Amino acid sequence: MFALADCNNFYASCHRLFEPEYNGVPVIVLSNNDGCVIARSNEAKACGIAMGAPFFKIRAEIKKYNIAVFSSHYTLYGDISARVMTNLARFTPDVEVYSIDECFLGLSGFDNLEEYGRQIRETVIYNTGIPISIGIAPTKVLAKVANKTSKKHNGVMVLATGEEINDALADYPVEDLWGIGRQFAHKLIKGGIETAAQFRALPIDWVQTNMTIVGVRMWRELWGESCIPLKTVLDPKKGMCTSRAFGKLTGDYSELMEATSSYAARLAGKLRREKLCTTVLSVRLLTNKFVADELQAYPAITIPLDHPVNNTIDLIKTALWGLKKIYLRGYLYQKVEVNATGLIPESEVQLNIFNDFKGIKYDKISKVLDRLNLQYGSGTLRMAGEGKDQKWAMKREFLRPHYTTNWNDIIKVK
Repeated sequence: MFALADCNNFYASCHRLFEPEYNGVPVIVLSNNDGCVIARSNEAKACGIAMGAPFFKIRAEIKKYNIAVFSSHYTLYGDISARVMTNLARFTPDVEVYSIDECFLGLSGFDNLEEYGRQIRETVIYNTGIPISIGIAPTKVLAKVANKTSKKHNGVMVLATGEEINDALADYPVEDLWGIGRQFAHKLIKGGIETAAQFRALPIDWVQTNMTIVGVRMWRELWGESCIPLKTVLDPKKGMCTSRAFGKLTGDYSELMEATSSYAARLAGKLRREKLCTTVLSVRLLTNKFVADELQAYPAITIPLDHPVNNTIDLIKTALWGLKKIYLRGYLYQKVEVNATGLIPESEVQLNIFNDFKGIKYDKISKVLDRLNLQYGSGTLRMAGEGKDQKWAMKREFLRPHYTTNWNDIIKVK
């Protein structure tokens, strides 16, 4: 048996956790640069706010319905997510963190699953304050169905018998099935297949002929045959990228240098946290393709490194060298991307007596940076090349404090 634990309206719930005055109030969370809606509370959905709606187009609705607006805060979301996943891992050794707000649990051998599901849900809510829903079923696809259905049944739903599965699939929209993309959903609905039960009733020969292997697996899973195993060990990463749109378009080379340095430093930190080194670094500049009257350009460069590295200084130097090579005057850029590929574990890096000993010193400096920023908050200590004012930085007008990752932002009880 599989369980899917899903945090309800996760981004909105994270903000409500520290600002409970917004419980019951419509809440929306905006994308980078406060561009469009990426998360909505149930109350905001009831107000007709659409996912992906541009912020500037819904200002009237926000004022009319008194909707609370938050800038995206991924540091906060990541920390709260880790707390939720840690609590879930207490209930079974078989855990697959599927996304920032979803987790599959293996429950084979457990008895009284409905009661156990309630215990999981109540424990997570009590320990973290984040509301979750639990769906339990013989396969992952059915667990997804059970999870969505659970939101109408006090947060826990178990689909164990054939009758329970049939009832759940009878009116379950086929477009909501896990693995059904927009193209296949349109094709099925056009052919009169509107529910999961109708899709499951199709002959396997038709599914094999008209759908991909993903569709075949999904069809089998709807019949209770487990085809998608639990991934308890994550696949090794093949690449990492740091890139965010600037708060304004810029062609200023000094600002681009600051942004590139900042993104390279952030990338180096991510590599060290994962205990990985990169052998190839790429830098890319992008203009805004949605501005019709602006010149468009997407210059990029890929730089093989002499040896695997993950220290901040070497990566910034390499990224800036790449920026110098690709920079084109006369263009206004929307973002810069810094990518690391050819990743290998730190433990597999071979020592070379011909390497420059500066690399060892840079590694030590990077570890000091990590320790200080971990203790005093991200960005407390950074390289001078990253800039101080960062006029290019992402616009976050509605950003809330770092409640759990910065000592200065911890809530004080008076």
